[in-house]
Amino acid sequence: MKLVTGIVTSLVIGSLSFGVFAAKELEKDKVAGMNLTKIGTISTSDESAPMDARKELSKKADEMGGTYYVITSADKKTQDIRATADVYK
Repeated sequence: MKLVTGIVTSLVIGSLSFGVFAAKELEKDKVAGMNLTKIGTISTSDESAPMDARKELSKKADEMGGTYYVITSADKKTQDIRATADVYK
């Protein structure tokens, strides 16, 4: 029983710590005052909800090594949402 409790506790803590390191969305006007370096551009498509698109952009920014991302464009056609963002460190 203690083993199961320990495993569940580890999984919960691990999932919470992942959220702490996720890249954060910024507004474009805040980037200028933060002295950040642009490291690339990312995009997503075929997402069904705006929150799904944001999660995908955050994940891609993390994979690129970014700390922040700024959405530069978003488009919704039928049920698909497409978005692009600049990634900053």
